[in-house]
Amino acid sequence: MNALILAAGLGTRLKPLTDTMPKALVPVNGKPLLMLLVERLKMSGFDNLVINVHHFAQQIIDYIYKENSFGINVAISDESDMLLDTGGAIKKAAKLFENSNPFLVHNVDVFHNLNLKDIYLKNAFAADATLVVSDRVTSRYLLFNDDYNLVGWTNLNTGEVKSPFENVRKNPAAYNRFAFSGIHIFSHSLLKRMDKWPDRFSIIDFYLDACKDYTIRAVNRLDLQLLDVGKLDSLEQAKEFLNCQTAKL
Repeated sequence: MNALILAAGLGTRLKPLTDTMPKALVPVNGKPLLMLLVERLKMSGFDNLVINVHHFAQQIIDYIYKENSFGINVAISDESDMLLDTGGAIKKAAKLFENSNPFLVHNVDVFHNLNLKDIYLKNAFAADATLVVSDRVTSRYLLFNDDYNLVGWTNLNTGEVKSPFENVRKNPAAYNRFAFSGIHIFSHSLLKRMDKWPDRFSIIDFYLDACKDYTIRAVNRLDLQLLDVGKLDSLEQAKEFLNCQTAKL
């Protein structure tokens, strides 16, 4: 199974740690975030990885080499010259997979209680893209119809609505609102549509454009526990999260 690890971020909220190392190599319980995620992906059956890099890119490349590519197939999508944002990262990285199967997209700094193998096997070939969502309270939501197909996006604080459908723009409250986890499955069927997009763009903007012609579906996990390890104080939370998950195994 294929997975793309997004590890190119600047990690500005983790300063001063990220003044000398990439976010992907920041340790939690003695292991870098990258290793923790790779171990989880391997346990779930993912054996074909692409990892994008930018900030202190060579440190990540050297680490992967030192770990013998974790004993699986690993390719590097090098964004050293320019960060490509989530959409641009996917567009570039997709070409590096050894096959055309759908791939899971996962940020290096996100912890959760999801069964990634189950989500992939049940959804990878059922839609052009599958977005893991939840009922988490936020100000920005993706909008879905009753078939759980993506139809738009809204910001409750500003009232802004984005959608290719006029009825959604006129009445966003009539649709299901879910918070995006940042974890999704991307199908190569979408790559041709990406050809007209620039090198750098947001995957959410792309999905909102593509949803009028492609099936972009939600998987709603009511029991989702999600932790974004983006700030220094979240590192301690991450340790507790890992210890709790390990205790359940």
